[in-house]
Amino acid sequence: MTHSTATPDDGHRFRQALCISVSFVAVLWLVYFAAALFNINLGQYGIYPRRISGLMGIVTAPLIHGSFAHLFSNSVPVIILGTTLLYGYPRSAWIVLAGLYFGTGLGVWISARPAYHIGASGLSVGMLFFLFIIGVIRWDRRAIALSMLVFFLYGSMVWSIFPGDPHVSYESHLFGALIGTVLAILLRNTDPKLVEKHYSWEDEAEPLIDEKDQDPGDNDTGRLQ
Repeated sequence: MTHSTATPDDGHRFRQALCISVSFVAVLWLVYFAAALFNINLGQYGIYPRRISGLMGIVTAPLIHGSFAHLFSNSVPVIILGTTLLYGYPRSAWIVLAGLYFGTGLGVWISARPAYHIGASGLSVGMLFFLFIIGVIRWDRRAIALSMLVFFLYGSMVWSIFPGDPHVSYESHLFGALIGTVLAILLRNTDPKLVEKHYSWEDEAEPLIDEKDQDPGDNDTGRLQ
């Protein structure tokens, strides 16, 4: 008998995860083009560290992008990593997303360089680290597969947590990575592991023959047991 690992709602959960991720990215595009259409500078609504007025940016900064290239470079990773997170870890996903969204912003506000920090890349890096670390910790088939998938696609993001381009907020990436790693450790057992497939032939292994029970006459047959 074979016990299937798939559940009836797997397809529905994937479609729902994709829909949520695409909807969030649609909001990012709507904000960007609305600002461009009405000639509004949204940069002032980013996170400005250690200014009281900059606290509002914890909520608004991930929605704001400085250029179309910036917006586009964040859109695809958010869709892919967000879908993977929501599909693979439905119980943990919203805790992770809330932790990354607000925790990353708070970390930036407390200790980042004095400038306006904007963009959703902290979310992307945080999701990458969560998905990779939890896959390593859990080590079940689905977790490993999702971990390897996201690392193959976006493993280069790891380098973005280090200082480089002075116009890039590496602090957002760094805090996203730290929070994603901590949440992966804390939430490692929140979602149930995938049920392993079991095949009937695994219960039908050939019995072993004890040498003391073997007929001495069998030694002349030329067969190996």
